[in-house]
Amino acid sequence: MNLLLDALTILIINLPFGYWRANVKKFSLQWILAIHLPVPVVIAIRILSGLGFQLYTYPVLVGAFFIGQFAGAHLFKWRKNKPKLPLSSCLVCDVYRSLKVEDNSE
Repeated sequence: MNLLLDALTILIINLPFGYWRANVKKFSLQWILAIHLPVPVVIAIRILSGLGFQLYTYPVLVGAFFIGQFAGAHLFKWRKNKPKLPLSSCLVCDVYRSLKVEDNSE
């Protein structure tokens, strides 16, 4: 159960970083940071949850990392195709702004 909970946490943490990565030039400093900044968080999650670094955990957690990155990038591309949604490199800011726009339209 710990492994699945950790994988879900890692996936959710990587969504905003994948969103950011999709809006910057490939192989730029921001692109590299968007990929590598969550790595210490993943390591901390492994240690704090008591999961450790057993070999069987790597495919699950690395898969969750990349799925989170790709899902965040896909979310950015989806929002980019929606003309009325505000768009920046920050998923949290964009969601907040879109909720604020919906409240003002009512």
